[in-house]
Amino acid sequence: RDAQESRGLGDVYKRQILERIDCMIRKLLIFGMASLAISALFASAETVPNGRPVDSTKWFHQTILPNGKSWHNQEQQHYTNRLENAYVSDGLLKIKAKKESFKDQDVVKQYTSARLNSKFAFTYGRVEVRAKLPKGHGTWPAIWMLPKNISEAGAYFETQGFGNQSWPDCGEIDILEHWGKDQNHAQSAIHTRSSHGNTVNLGGQVIPTISSEFHVYALDWTAEKLVFSVDGKHHYTYSPTIKNQATWPFDSPQYVLLNFAVEKVIEPDFTEATFDIDYVRIYDDDGAAIFTCLLYTSDAAD
Repeated sequence: RDAQESRGLGDVYKRQILERIDCMIRKLLIFGMASLAISALFASAETVPNGRPVDSTKWFHQTILPNGKSWHNQEQQHYTNRLENAYVSDGLLKIKAKKESFKDQDVVKQYTSARLNSKFAFTYGRVEVRAKLPKGHGTWPAIWMLPKNISEAGAYFETQGFGNQSWPDCGEIDILEHWGKDQNHAQSAIHTRSSHGNTVNLGGQVIPTISSEFHVYALDWTAEKLVFSVDGKHHYTYSPTIKNQATWPFDSPQYVLLNFAVEKVIEPDFTEATFDIDYVRIYDDDGAAIFTCLLYTSDAAD
């Protein structure tokens, strides 16, 4: 009996020792994992000094030169997928144009920037983008839309197999364009087969604080018309009397683009500038939110 009790106590001690060892191992593992996580955070802060990457589930970096040499309109920039040109910081999506020598696709250019395609396409509704624009002669930020079926090398939906119609037959909706050479003027425009390039279908308004404060640039799109506004003040409506493929190719899904181009002539002392976007929101024609890209962690930006 004494021997049995001794063996029983020995088993108890063994179990207690094993439990303590197991507890110590768990603590070491947890501490080690936490250390690894902390190290990863610091490594990320070091390798991504300007902030976090753009949300790749919602945005696509378009970088392919359309003709293999340059972008349209004699623009000077390379669009890149680097953090230096597009990132999230302080609750904002920032698209930065920089003066720097950069080689891509065997072409060297002296400026870089970013061009983002949304991965969401829709037909009819309301688009709102709250943004603050850069300034400086030669800067050219834009908020605009193209159809899902545009045939353009390197566009997101083209890479998904949807590109089957060329520009301008496919149509283009410019919610906002801002040229630094015409500071404080916000312009909206429509490009179709009937009028494109130096289109006659445009309108705008003066925004004195366009580069110092955030404003909401909006489009209301129905089957009848396109209405453009800034902070609720309308400045242009496109509603052609005769709607056909040449005047109204706007009954199919469109996607939003955000980009910051560098014009052919830019200030010689330009080094860099930033296009700041607070949020992008899309509502259907019943007013229900169907796409929301808030850069703040809460809705406090409103």
